Amino acid sequence: DLKTALAGGEKALVDILAATHAGMTTDEFEKTVSDWIATAKHPKTGKPYTSMIYQPMLELLAYLRANGFKTYIVSGGGIEFMRPWAEKTYGIPPEQVVGSTGGLKYEVLADGTPVIVKTKELVLNDDKAGKPVGIQRHIGRRPIAAFGNSDGDFQMLEWTTKGKGARFGLIVHHTDAEREFAYDRESHIGKLAQGLDEAPKRGWTVVNMKDDWKTIFPAEK
Repeated sequence: DLKTALAGGEKALVDILAATHAGMTTDEFEKTVSDWIATAKHPKTGKPYTSMIYQPMLELLAYLRANGFKTYIVSGGGIEFMRPWAEKTYGIPPEQVVGSTGGLKYEVLADGTPVIVKTKELVLNDDKAGKPVGIQRHIGRRPIAAFGNSDGDFQMLEWTTKGKGARFGLIVHHTDAEREFAYDRESHIGKLAQGLDEAPKRGWTVVNMKDDWKTIFPAEK
């Protein structure tokens, strides 16, 4: 029931994915993800999902790395799902991906092959208050800058910008229904309300996608 699943928000989707992929080895799961991402296309745009990334985001990542910053993806999506394609798409290696984390266990198969197997437990829901926890677990440092696009990023932005010294927080507001999608306060997925309301008093920059971005997606290769 897709409608019911979406009504439950990102947490419900993460729970479903954790349960349905339990029992797979991490190698099997990585191959499944890699095969899927190589051909999957967005149902509305018809574009490959890997081409529906943001050109300004790629430019920002390149700029930060060129100036000595280490860049990470911190997402509510599954960490094992993002790792196989994040490096090719964003230039971010697997060890710099932070995401929702399911249970894992070590096993040795009958032929003596050691494997890591996915279990159905959800260890960390890397969304909302879970994002600072995920960052601390995986990185061990408070970020200098954080960038988000929903209320699921609020606590990450809050934790980042309350640190000592120069800090920066930015929210991308999806306002371009023609070139991308427009959504914020009423969306079940990617809801953005608290962030919009509190950004001005917290000193966070809000980017209006329609007005501020000349280009949204990279040029097709």
